[in-house]
Amino acid sequence: MTHTLIVSQSIFNREILVNTLRTVQMRAAHNGTAASRTVAALPTFSVASSTPGPDTHYRITLRRSGISLGRLVQGTLAALGLRRRMQTVYHLHTPETAGMILAVKELVDVQNVPASAVRTAGQQRAERKAPRGFTVVGTKIGTGILGHH
Repeated sequence: MTHTLIVSQSIFNREILVNTLRTVQMRAAHNGTAASRTVAALPTFSVASSTPGPDTHYRITLRRSGISLGRLVQGTLAALGLRRRMQTVYHLHTPETAGMILAVKELVDVQNVPASAVRTAGQQRAERKAPRGFTVVGTKIGTGILGHH
């Protein structure tokens, strides 16, 4: 019998993954079967954030629309500040926010991020903006070439 574990960056799956691995290891050690060799061959998973600091915020991205779902789900999405697909918002770690995320967990993608990774809507827009494609080296206005000086 083969077991496959799917590893996700979701905050909820981290704890589940660790508990699942512990359970598999304990059962394999107790049974002394071929599963113990499989557990020994499992890679070690470490979830590290790309930026330093403790994870203090949720990064929530709406992946699927809640347009045809009930008013409660739509109200939860509105309370989280999610209006359109692929929109990303940041919220502090609180029990209320975690409860709202659980209510719409099939629609959103959630990651833990430190406070240094939190971006406002304007900052996110500026990061997505394409470069101008040219640079202004200098102007000839006011040098006497184009005007009466």
